[in-house]
Amino acid sequence: MNIKNTLTALLLLLCAGVSMAEPNAIRPFNPGSYQQLLSEKANQGFMLVIWSLDCSTCIKDMELLSSIHKNRPELKIVMLSTDEVSASADIQKLLEKYQLADTENWVFASDNTQKLRYEIDPSWYSELPRTYFFSATHQREGVSGALKLEDYNARFGKMKI
Repeated sequence: MNIKNTLTALLLLLCAGVSMAEPNAIRPFNPGSYQQLLSEKANQGFMLVIWSLDCSTCIKDMELLSSIHKNRPELKIVMLSTDEVSASADIQKLLEKYQLADTENWVFASDNTQKLRYEIDPSWYSELPRTYFFSATHQREGVSGALKLEDYNARFGKMKI
């Protein structure tokens, strides 16, 4: 096992331990995590926001997402960062800055990011930001790019979330 794999394994164990201790800690997103996420939200509508620290549009959208979160506390928002687990401290700082740290947060934790993206949506080619709106029956609509408040509200109405 090389040093990178050893450090990744240690970080994953640390993240797993933290996520058990703190319900809103950043959780590692590995193969199978998408199905776990869907199972945990059975019969619930929610919004999955996929973003990255390196995506300037994603960062600009954080303020609007924060506003939506404040104005619609009943809306389940799941944030998924496509950054590496090693960026968890920076991810946490950004989430705290925009008051999104109390949402459900995940970070890509596998070297095979293509497999993670494919599990989420085989027709998604990694453009960011990417937002999925899930109805309670888990019908979904995926949208790439920046959205306006009107876009969010229209999709919330359409998906009844």
